[in-house]
Amino acid sequence: MAIKAVFFDIDGTLLNDSKRVEKATALAIKQLKEQGILVGVATGRGPGFVQPFMDNLGLDVAVTYNGQYIFTRDKILYQNQLPKPLLYRVIRYAGDKKREISLGTASGLVGSGLIEMGTSNFGQMISRLVPKKLAKTVENTFKKIIRRIKPQNMDYLKTLMREPVFQVVLIATAGEGQKLRDKFPQITITRSSPYSIDLISQGQSKLKGIERVGEFFEFDLDEVMAFGDSDNDMEMLTGVGIGVAMGNGHDKLKSIADYTTDSNNRDGISKALAHHGLIHLEPDQGFKSHDDNFNKVKTYHSTRDVSLNHTPRLYDIGEGGNHAQSKIEDIVAFLYAASQGDHHQFTQSLLDLHAAIDQAAQQVGSRPHPETPLVGEVAALTDLLYHTYGSFVLMGVDPKPLFDVVHESSMRQVPLKAKTGNDTQNPRTNPWQKSDTATPAIKKELDRQIHKSLQRKP
Repeated sequence: MAIKAVFFDIDGTLLNDSKRVEKATALAIKQLKEQGILVGVATGRGPGFVQPFMDNLGLDVAVTYNGQYIFTRDKILYQNQLPKPLLYRVIRYAGDKKREISLGTASGLVGSGLIEMGTSNFGQMISRLVPKKLAKTVENTFKKIIRRIKPQNMDYLKTLMREPVFQVVLIATAGEGQKLRDKFPQITITRSSPYSIDLISQGQSKLKGIERVGEFFEFDLDEVMAFGDSDNDMEMLTGVGIGVAMGNGHDKLKSIADYTTDSNNRDGISKALAHHGLIHLEPDQGFKSHDDNFNKVKTYHSTRDVSLNHTPRLYDIGEGGNHAQSKIEDIVAFLYAASQGDHHQFTQSLLDLHAAIDQAAQQVGSRPHPETPLVGEVAALTDLLYHTYGSFVLMGVDPKPLFDVVHESSMRQVPLKAKTGNDTQNPRTNPWQKSDTATPAIKKELDRQIHKSLQRKP
């Protein structure tokens, strides 16, 4: 399928352990946007925390508070506040159990000083450094210190409920989750931290939020790639077209993801996007073409350890023959489709093709040989490229999204840096060709183009 939207979890995914966006990630996002791919975040964080990333990275959309609050850079697409009676009950529960609690409003999390510390950049960094066996001791120490400095004020929380509340964050152990589900069946509980849980309305989630964005921007979930690192990303990664687990992610998440990339500290996002053909990583040497499709094919060949040339060179007759044969197969496939299943017509078209080859051989062979063979090869390939575009023009088909479908499919078929030998000698061992997995996506894209054309006014 062609990917039309990419979503990132934030902590441990979009951000490295220093709470910064890797340079390669920022460049990857820029490439995605240049291709018209929608880029957003899907997070348990609130809109106030996310807004700087929207501005600095030029993100298109943010699914925040686990799907409860969705916005673009210029408008709110969706918001779903928790019912006031439910909030009162949850706050009363927290007070009775002496649990720290914060309320997620449009401006940010308010309430517990402990939660504020835990969700801050400093607190997140400390939590990653603390060994799991010491986590409980550190948590209890933090509680005592923070409560002395800034004790929890339940009455203050009730006054904050005058404004909409979209999510509740509650300090709770892993074992307490089920008790809360039994006590409050009308809420959904997610966990992105070992110390706290997020409470949202029943039926809400990151995945549901992405689905709502798709309804607004006209894409399906199977046209989405999503990245995550925690257990609360499992539904999102299994529900989209391509779910990518970060190398630093939980083992359980990696086991269900479609693909596991490098860590958030080692350009995991850009590597996964390049592997799936959505961007091309800049080579250490060579040139970048103004033709983005050329750059994508170059990325594909570089992943197969093919020796790429950065200075124009001539194909000898052996290499030239192999590349010509690979194109002949595509021409025969074109004729087979044109025959519409009529075997007699297909056979006749092949006889006509043989005759056309014989006639072309006579015409070309009677010409003076090109003074510069390299010019002759390049001119012939350029004409072939131009005529192919002409065929698309006369068919009324936009080839760009179809090219992207084939590229993404081809990138997924090979591991990074696969050892395949000298593929340039035999292009059939390095097939730049449509795979069976691409065919349904090509059909879907053509259906979209036909539907869109029928909506145009005559």
